[in-house]
Amino acid sequence: MSDHQYKFNVAMSCGGCSGAVERVLKKLDGVKSFDVSLENQTATVVTEPAVSYETVLEKIKKTGKTVNSGEADGQAMAV
Repeated sequence: MSDHQYKFNVAMSCGGCSGAVERVLKKLDGVKSFDVSLENQTATVVTEPAVSYETVLEKIKKTGKTVNSGEADGQAMAV
């Protein structure tokens, strides 16, 4: 199986918001890389095959940020 690429549209209003998202992604096992963009309101995450979309979504939601939309490997997903 290949790596997953997940993309989330996350409502972030400041550097503290994007920093919170970065911190939870850093701690999540199986995350190979991520890019959190405050300017674009996005979080793009590359994970090992075992890490599910739902796992990453839950971690981002635990920061208290609103996730407006999400994609898994190019497919729109529920949030």
